[in-house]
Amino acid sequence: MKRIPIPVLLLVMLLFTIIGCSSSQQSANGGTGSSRTIETAKSESKHDVKLRIAWWGGQARHDYTLKLIEMYQQQNPGVKIDTEYAGFDDYWKKLAPQAAANQLPDIIQMDISYLNQYSSKNQLEDLDELTSNGTLDVRSASPETIDAGRIGGKLYGITLGVNAMGATFDAALLKQAGIASIPVNWTWSDLEQIAKRMKGQGKVLDHMRFDQFFPYYLRTHNQHYFSSDGTSLGYSDPQYFIDYFTMYLKWYDAGYMRNWDKESLTKLTPEENPVALGDGFMTMAWSNQFITLQEASNKSLNMIGMPGPNGKQGLYLKPTMLFSISKSSKQKTEAAKFISWFINDLEANKLIHGDRGIPISAAVKEGLKPLLTEADQKVYDYVAWAQLNSSAMDPPDPPGAAEVSKLLRDMQEQILYRKLSVEEAAAKFMNDANAVLAKNKK
Repeated sequence: MKRIPIPVLLLVMLLFTIIGCSSSQQSANGGTGSSRTIETAKSESKHDVKLRIAWWGGQARHDYTLKLIEMYQQQNPGVKIDTEYAGFDDYWKKLAPQAAANQLPDIIQMDISYLNQYSSKNQLEDLDELTSNGTLDVRSASPETIDAGRIGGKLYGITLGVNAMGATFDAALLKQAGIASIPVNWTWSDLEQIAKRMKGQGKVLDHMRFDQFFPYYLRTHNQHYFSSDGTSLGYSDPQYFIDYFTMYLKWYDAGYMRNWDKESLTKLTPEENPVALGDGFMTMAWSNQFITLQEASNKSLNMIGMPGPNGKQGLYLKPTMLFSISKSSKQKTEAAKFISWFINDLEANKLIHGDRGIPISAAVKEGLKPLLTEADQKVYDYVAWAQLNSSAMDPPDPPGAAEVSKLLRDMQEQILYRKLSVEEAAAKFMNDANAVLAKNKK
């Protein structure tokens, strides 16, 4: 046997070492040799993936989301997903300190009203690379739907479904009170007359959440909650505030709404809604909440557009919620795969049951059609109607929006408790809210 001289052997070993380094460098950089935008942890492999996901909702959403995650883990044995969930208000209270500590979950259920706040603090990943390379498949969704998650041209959230605000009511209760139907073009005055009649039956209207219905009211008057650049309120005449909350206070004093002491303690889950508890005849809610509210109520409900005038100007379609990936996540690719599965998998969406809105995937929507229940069909029909009877959504809320909404809630509470007159609250809200939003000026 011919022996290989030692210098030649060293040369061959050196050559293999160089080739090995080159191969490793190419793989890590996606074959380009340049740095990757999306971070990938060393532990990210098929056999060692841990994700954290957080969402808000009621018990029904918690239950089916846990089943979804179990389904995903069975299909992806190497993936373990830890879960965090709460009611809407508690959710954001829990998320804030995690954001401050740079320990946000990998996947965050995001509301459009918070998207700007978290993205402006560089806490969310731009998802464009993950959608462009197909890891997060959005080919079956319309570009307009995907663009709803953009701020400043960057994609910070994937819309999970589309919905519209409406009035959900118990038609059987109305019928018992002699109200056969509600006209499609009904007004605030009509609602007042219905509430008056239903009070005689011992039934109340829900509280019309302050940060949803005051903005809606403004839109019906061609005004806006926030200015287009987010540096001030979108209206300058305090009379809009005075008119809306004068009407609100009048209805509260007349006993058309649940007592605020009781209302303020709720977690805003479907199970706590007056309609579900049997105390209420109507609630103003988003279309995606219809099915869970009906299930919590255990009775048939109906849905109609919001009271006007100018309901078409006030109404708009919006993302029910979005999924974002935290900037601090070490598993962005795996997080994107989960989101992609969530929006595109038909079996998964059979469990979601429209709770997160009308699916954004045209293929999923088509696949679900034969399976729609009567309640599902009501939601589909309502959103289709709303699409023809609504106006463009306002831009995502600016940074500081959560603080402004807290101010608005405080004003509503102080009005109801007679600590401030409506006029005093209107002036204070305008002054304080504008001071918060002025911080956005550059």
